Amino acid sequence: MPTLHTARLTLVPLADEHLELEYELDSDPAVMRYLTGRAATRAEVEAAHRRRMAVSPGFGFWMGFRAEDFIGWWILRPPQGPDQPSGGRQAELGYRLLRRHWRQGYAGEGSRELIRYGFSELGLDRIFAQTMAVNTPSRATMASAGLTFARAYTSAEDFQEVLPGTEEGEVEYEITRSRWLRETG
Repeated sequence: MPTLHTARLTLVPLADEHLELEYELDSDPAVMRYLTGRAATRAEVEAAHRRRMAVSPGFGFWMGFRAEDFIGWWILRPPQGPDQPSGGRQAELGYRLLRRHWRQGYAGEGSRELIRYGFSELGLDRIFAQTMAVNTPSRATMASAGLTFARAYTSAEDFQEVLPGTEEGEVEYEITRSRWLRETG
């Protein structure tokens, strides 16, 4: 995986040296509000780190920095969940930022770079992102990165912990390669 750059961010491939940064991020209950509804334990973060490191070539997790300041991580990975599309050349986009970096445009900025990478370097045809319908900040980030609403659905997964807003369902946003090419010239 290459190191990627935006105007303000350097996105470096996830490595074992980033485990403590992952723990800092995932141990904040506000960051995890729409994912688990609670802070992750160290053991959960360590298990997640191992899963994050085991991705298909070209895909993966990127840790984002502005100079030396850790901002958060971004992901581009093949579809894998029961509610995700199968087949074709497509990938899921995701992001998670430290709370002190919210509402500064970093999530959209890093997402746009991963979208560029996915279409221009990996030759993807479609990139999508999913979240809880009530997660308006994440939905706004998806829109700012150029994704548009694709569908609403009820998750096929049985959540161990029912989160406030789960009853409202999930949403998926997308951007296709052809639309991205038209919009970026």
